[in-house]
Amino acid sequence: MSQPILTLDFLDQPAAPETPAADHAPSAEIRVTPATRTGRERKLYIESYGCQMNFSDSEIVSSILFSEGFDTTDDLANADLVLLNTCSIREKAEQTVRMRLKQINSHKKRKPGMLVGVLGCMAERLKSQFLEEDKIVDLVVGPDAYRDLPRLIQEIDGGQRAVNVLLSREETYADITPVRLNSNGVSAFISIMRGCDNMCSFCVVPFTRGRERSRDAHSILREATDLVATGYKEVTLLGQNVDSYKWMAADGSEHVNFAQLLEKVALISPALRVRFATSHPKDITDDVLHTMKRHDNICKYIHLPAQSGNSRILALMNRTYDRAWYEQRVLKIREILGDDCAISTDMISGFCSETEAEHEDTKNLMEWVRYDLAYMFFYSERPGTLAARKLADDVPLEVKKRRLQEIIDLQQLHSATRNEKSVGRVYEVLAENFSKRSKEHLSGRNSQNQVIIFPKQSFKKGDYVKVLVHSSSASTLLGDAV
Repeated sequence: MSQPILTLDFLDQPAAPETPAADHAPSAEIRVTPATRTGRERKLYIESYGCQMNFSDSEIVSSILFSEGFDTTDDLANADLVLLNTCSIREKAEQTVRMRLKQINSHKKRKPGMLVGVLGCMAERLKSQFLEEDKIVDLVVGPDAYRDLPRLIQEIDGGQRAVNVLLSREETYADITPVRLNSNGVSAFISIMRGCDNMCSFCVVPFTRGRERSRDAHSILREATDLVATGYKEVTLLGQNVDSYKWMAADGSEHVNFAQLLEKVALISPALRVRFATSHPKDITDDVLHTMKRHDNICKYIHLPAQSGNSRILALMNRTYDRAWYEQRVLKIREILGDDCAISTDMISGFCSETEAEHEDTKNLMEWVRYDLAYMFFYSERPGTLAARKLADDVPLEVKKRRLQEIIDLQQLHSATRNEKSVGRVYEVLAENFSKRSKEHLSGRNSQNQVIIFPKQSFKKGDYVKVLVHSSSASTLLGDAV
């Protein structure tokens, strides 16, 4: 089934990539659940905002509610229950959701029985405003309370508003098989852990998603094995900081770290591509890099957020590494995996007290690494974070925006240069979808996460195709099957 993508007039989409200020697996999409039609009377509609973790959570929610008698719909007007799975990382994300809730409430006036709920990070942070002040939702559920949805919906059916935003130290949803909502049938997400212990000063995630906990390794392997059995060719292992994954059996007989988990997933099938996101510079180990090198089916792409190129700013961000440590990690990636391993990053411009010289440090780090891709944004203070409590957001907005544009311009040059180096090379591409411009072309990615477009011919989604690249842009490669 095709993947519905929501476009809203009020979305102020940036001309260049932006990402949340946390180490998330980034995405600029707002995804709408596709329809499932089994004849069930009640219809669930979900919009998912923000990072890949949120999209993965929506698959868990749909699985829970499917068991309770809900079909999904991609038509808001047909919905009995509307859920927005929200992101609270940046102010703009919250504004987008608030405006969308106003639109949805206009639908609710025409369909009085419609229930509206907010899930995810905004649910935890703004529960009282949603339920008591604005009174624009019936239901507020935090990321660790999705199992409670059936009971909460019964409360609403009884005429009450309902809320559960309690955080958990144990919940990983390991026993729930996600409903693959937005799947192309080729690639799928597997959540391997939840929460975060890093306490970066700019980030609200530890307060909205709770403390870090790792999922049972055996449940991860079962999920990946089931995906292979049903025809999937690629999985992405998700966590706020995958490198800190550590699971121990209840009796202490088995310990699994991230390098070991990565290898176990790769060994399920040589035809299964394995990706992961996101790595933290303080935690990514040489063992992970050597594991990537040993297995051809582990993609040679690492998202390694720097956030800044200046050590003083990194200390204010509470990143727990300095520039020299970050550079050492990049050198180790190049040493073990070679220049063919792609590296991407997140960068924040205009963090508290950042000077022009410190901004230049970020630019010269980018010049030194030459990232394949970067997600860039200016600093947005989030209530409740350490930075909001202890640091002054004192860089003027116009300065933040100017600095952001400078790093965007620099990265566009680097991305174009990196892609130009791919012209004339042959890559193995996993065909994932049709090209956005033509059904006569397929789109897929190589191991380095580069998007490659090529003529469909007799190939189909899910095929591995050898493609000779003949031209490039800053974001895409074009080629022909060989």
